[in-house]
Amino acid sequence: MESMLRTFLSKASKKGPGGRRGGGPKKKPVSRSVKAGLQFPVGRNGRYLKKGRYSKRVGTGAPVYLAAVLEYLAAEVLELAGNAARDNKKNRIIRRHVLLAVRNDDELGKLLKGVTIAHGGVLPNINPVLLPKKSQKAASTTKVTKSTSKATKSPKKA
Repeated sequence: MESMLRTFLSKASKKGPGGRRGGGPKKKPVSRSVKAGLQFPVGRNGRYLKKGRYSKRVGTGAPVYLAAVLEYLAAEVLELAGNAARDNKKNRIIRRHVLLAVRNDDELGKLLKGVTIAHGGVLPNINPVLLPKKSQKAASTTKVTKSTSKATKSPKKA
């Protein structure tokens, strides 16, 4: 037991600053975004949370969670806007496509309820009261006249 403790202490004391002996290859730094498997910047979100003075202290997990939520929302909006662009036979997403994507989705529409998207336009909507009414009498008389004309033509041919 003592020998194991001595070897551990001897190895620990040999290490230089930073946990390694001088002269060894330096490890490449890995960003927190890469560690979390995200595209959005975790470090920048942390800096903005601290700089914004939202609270006195910011935990280590807060910027990671915020970056993940923002990335998810961006991916969701871009996917729906891409579908809207494809429906309009376009290759590029424009502001109109973003508006159509947001307003046609229930949850995103609720989230961005009071938001105005510049040059997005409005959803195509015609009030049913303004549409011309189809009269049932006209539709029923055309069906009756067609059926009677066919009935009268067939006996003449025979």
